[in-house]
Amino acid sequence: MNQLAAFTNLTPTELLVLGAVVFVASMVRGFSGFGLSAVVMAAAVFILPPLALIPMLWFLEMAGSLAMFKGGMADADMPTAKGLIIGSAVGLPFGLLLTMQLPVEASKVVALSLLIILAVSQLAKLKLPFLATRVGTYGTGFGAGIITGLAGAGGMFIALYTLARNLPARTMRGTLSIYLLGAGLLGLITHLAIGTMDHTAIARGLFFIIPTLLGLYAGRALFVPRLEPFYKPFCLTLLLGLASLGLIRTVSN
Repeated sequence: MNQLAAFTNLTPTELLVLGAVVFVASMVRGFSGFGLSAVVMAAAVFILPPLALIPMLWFLEMAGSLAMFKGGMADADMPTAKGLIIGSAVGLPFGLLLTMQLPVEASKVVALSLLIILAVSQLAKLKLPFLATRVGTYGTGFGAGIITGLAGAGGMFIALYTLARNLPARTMRGTLSIYLLGAGLLGLITHLAIGTMDHTAIARGLFFIIPTLLGLYAGRALFVPRLEPFYKPFCLTLLLGLASLGLIRTVSN
């Protein structure tokens, strides 16, 4: 355990807690198609600052996207996914640069506040018809890229977009999976260029791929037709609770 802790530059306790958080977050991703980064960010922001979590989460999102690629390709709205990916690639550098300029505590507040706003918007079934246009698609991708750089929660913004399109649950899951894969591949270039992807982030990302895959397959096993109506409210309620608790603790410190 001590060797693993040294490898990831974490204490043994932090390693175990993060491993449990990643497993639960990956179950959410396997069940819903999104939410892995958002849940980890909400629950783990007191162990690592957002700027340290975001490049680590790149590995976890990529592992999840590759594991779900086959089903995602079959169910996804591919033209929409491509537009979202292009927009996200443009928006991500702005979000990362903004995060790098903010103090750690301020970045936590921004990240958690964004998660709460997105979760409430989706629980309220907020629908924005203009998003279902070509400009809306690229604009949504751009916004998701900024949010990914700030809070690692671009998938939440894309999920809000799919609500405006009234996409079925399986199409929504598939589109999100393809978006996260494509945006991740292009996002790596940004991380390397800006310098946020360092050796520590790589070590943590590689180690936490294991609980990611275990949680992902457990979550996928729960995605059965009779549970589909409940998957989104469950994930969003969990995320809202975690982010709200985290924000209260951050502000009160």
